[in-house]
Amino acid sequence: MSKHYKVSYDARPFYIINNMTESPLKEKLQSCENGPFGISGFSIGHRGGATLQFPEETVENAIAGARMGAGILECDVAFTKDRGLVCRHSQCDLHTTTNILLHPELAAKCTVPFTPANATSPAHAVCCTSDITTDEYTSLCGKQDGFNASATNVKDYQHGTPAWRTDLYSTCGTVMTLDSYITLVESIPGHRNFTPELKTPPAEVPMPFNGYTQEQFARDMLNKFIERNISADRVWAQSFNPPDVYQWIAEYPEFGKQAVFLDEDGDTPETLPTASSFERLSALKAKGVNIISPPFGYLLTTTADNKTIIPSTYAISAKKAGLDIIPWTIERSGPLADVAKDGEYYYGFFAQGVHYDGQIYEVLDVLARQIGIKAIFSDWSSTVSYYANCFGLEYGGFK
Repeated sequence: MSKHYKVSYDARPFYIINNMTESPLKEKLQSCENGPFGISGFSIGHRGGATLQFPEETVENAIAGARMGAGILECDVAFTKDRGLVCRHSQCDLHTTTNILLHPELAAKCTVPFTPANATSPAHAVCCTSDITTDEYTSLCGKQDGFNASATNVKDYQHGTPAWRTDLYSTCGTVMTLDSYITLVESIPGHRNFTPELKTPPAEVPMPFNGYTQEQFARDMLNKFIERNISADRVWAQSFNPPDVYQWIAEYPEFGKQAVFLDEDGDTPETLPTASSFERLSALKAKGVNIISPPFGYLLTTTADNKTIIPSTYAISAKKAGLDIIPWTIERSGPLADVAKDGEYYYGFFAQGVHYDGQIYEVLDVLARQIGIKAIFSDWSSTVSYYANCFGLEYGGFK
């Protein structure tokens, strides 16, 4: 990369700003249109940071997310048959995120081989990183996540990218190991940091896997950073599995200080009240958890007239419990005009107050200014980085 490397933004932040209703926030964001633009730790590249348009967990995605100012870049960590650690959002998503099914010799190793669609059943396959070796994994091409449930052959099964994404860059994304991800992040100009997520193996891969325990998997992920001489304060290790986080706190206390508990316990209207309780969140803090990471929708609700987006009970409880908050994931939802009718995941709890794309920055402003999030994951880093640059935010957010 050029020694004259500069952070630069595409048209999307400006499109969102132009789509906003008139407000002091819009005026402030408009005033920053000529920069200066730079790297911000407030902006975390989700699955790389350019997942809106690039195949996830690939070199090309991470380079694009970094170019758009992401100061922290993510690698979701799964393991291969020979216990290599690789960047993949799920242990068993190779059939939808790579071209494995186009390689007959590798497709034959899949946990569930491809079955074509018929009159009564959709096309189906399940291919896991643990089905193949690390060398076999690195021979694959990353593609946009999607599949064609009506496919009668593996070539047609490759399609299915959501209409609001693109296959423009889905040519042959370069997949990464955890080690090559570290090398890549270290090579990108500017100071970038790491957020590896230990992926909980699904039912198709029961643990222990050929003697490989979850506990050793958790150790191996952090040991790789130690082996590479990466300081613990540059690593935000994540997991949805509480025992992983507690293990890191106990066995790797320097990494444990900023270990991130990913919370999905409130995904329904019935479970959100319990997930949002001060008692539950303060109990996590008492066990040594310092950072909670829910979907951003847990943190927001609307006023009774559905006209104003405000902090939710979850947000208030988490702050009261003394937890830092890093939510996920902005720019993963498509056009906001559709979120209510589509029952979209991230906006579901406050979709009644969401109608147009300009509200992305209204949402981000409530999260940053009123709730005080420390950073946020994004599928298109320029959106968050632009906001962070405009307000001078680094990791930690508003002081």
